[in-house]
Amino acid sequence: MDVLCQEISLTAAQIPPVTALQTIFFGGGTPSLLSVKQVAQILETIAKYFAIATDADISLEANPGTVSIESLQGYKSLGINRISLGAQAFQQDLLDVCGRGHSVVEIYEAVTAIKNAGFENFSLDLISGLPNQSMTDWHDSLKSAIALQPNHLSIYDLTIEEGTAFNKRYQAGDTPLPTESSTVAMYLAAHELLPLSGYEHYEISNYAQPVYQSRHNLTYWHNQPFYGMGMGATSYIDRQRIDRPQKMRIYLDAIAQWQIEGIGFTAPILTDKEELIDTLLQGLRLAEGLSLNYLQKIYGKGLGDRAIKCLEKYVERGWVKFINSQINSQMDTQIFLTAPDGWLFSDVVIADLYENL
Repeated sequence: MDVLCQEISLTAAQIPPVTALQTIFFGGGTPSLLSVKQVAQILETIAKYFAIATDADISLEANPGTVSIESLQGYKSLGINRISLGAQAFQQDLLDVCGRGHSVVEIYEAVTAIKNAGFENFSLDLISGLPNQSMTDWHDSLKSAIALQPNHLSIYDLTIEEGTAFNKRYQAGDTPLPTESSTVAMYLAAHELLPLSGYEHYEISNYAQPVYQSRHNLTYWHNQPFYGMGMGATSYIDRQRIDRPQKMRIYLDAIAQWQIEGIGFTAPILTDKEELIDTLLQGLRLAEGLSLNYLQKIYGKGLGDRAIKCLEKYVERGWVKFINSQINSQMDTQIFLTAPDGWLFSDVVIADLYENL
């Protein structure tokens, strides 16, 4: 905690903020394992060195079983106004098989506590493609989540990371993992069901009720600057993507060295081409798509034209759309992946863009 707060002060000195912070996000791991006093220490340190907008969106990720009405009331008293709860599934056997440390009952208890603590904005996470997960299971999880009336839902397809215990037990494409066609069917089921319940499918993996889109994540998807602090975090400031060490001892030593020598984390300055690729990779995740005029204004007509040429072949497949519109007496072209087909094949399109640019 002390080292993290030290990093916050060192970061503010090295890269002073230009404007007030619009969002603050306590991300996973499991930040809800922090006491109210510890969260207060972090927020007080941020407020000491950074201006925070009066309407800032301040989110905290939590897992069921790690929060209580008392802890949630404490977080809310500090200014946290959004909770993101990792429900993942509403079947106990699926929670057990993917190593979650909570029960289905604790999901309901956590949501009740969130509401009773006075939070008007909360999100639920669900995972599709779990071992032995059936379409019936998936439909039940979607309906159970909707019944709890979250303002936001994140729907993630299971990703098996190399080197994890999960990876030793399960290999992609093997039973008991669902087939690719089954996970596609799960994606389509969410895409069809959630909008009927008032949720806009505004990003590949995210749904929100009106005005409840994740403001913090939109910063990433719009490829806008952000500070990242703590072990394993990444910043995107002054055209640098700066990674923090992922191992505790290396992280602690790096902050101590920064304090002594006055030299913090740095990274190479991104080129226009690298920034364009990042803008495309992130922006095409959004239903709103990207403005061609914006791309050409920021990155030059040559790079913009190359991106368009690469994407044109996907129009015939129905994965990409170009829509011309007039905004403030100026013609513009909006580029976006179609929903749901373009999003289902987004990895193919994005990999092609990356290779061509």
